[in-house]
Amino acid sequence: MNNDRSLKRNTFDIIYAVVNKIPSGKVATYGQIAAIVSPGLPARIVGYALHGLPDGTNIPWHRVINSKGKISYSATRNDHDSLQRNLLEREGILFTSDGIIDLKKYLWVPDLVNK
Repeated sequence: MNNDRSLKRNTFDIIYAVVNKIPSGKVATYGQIAAIVSPGLPARIVGYALHGLPDGTNIPWHRVINSKGKISYSATRNDHDSLQRNLLEREGILFTSDGIIDLKKYLWVPDLVNK
């Protein structure tokens, strides 16, 4: 059981390190982060990791969105959805009237050589 907890913590720490690399004005998808961390890692694990961050964290969680270019809304995030949109808009990211971000324009393309 202890090994499971250590593996989870290590995976979450790697997710946080990757998310920290997303520059201002860019976004990444949950699936994109999962694939960088470990091939075959389910995208929902990235969601679990980011959902568990404490308020006031320096990790730019708001730069991670779903593969449709949208914020993944959640009833349990206590208005973090509007906060996420506000933070992205402050970085210059534009949304369509349907709440979609143009991934061709704003998707982060990491330099995997220096991962």
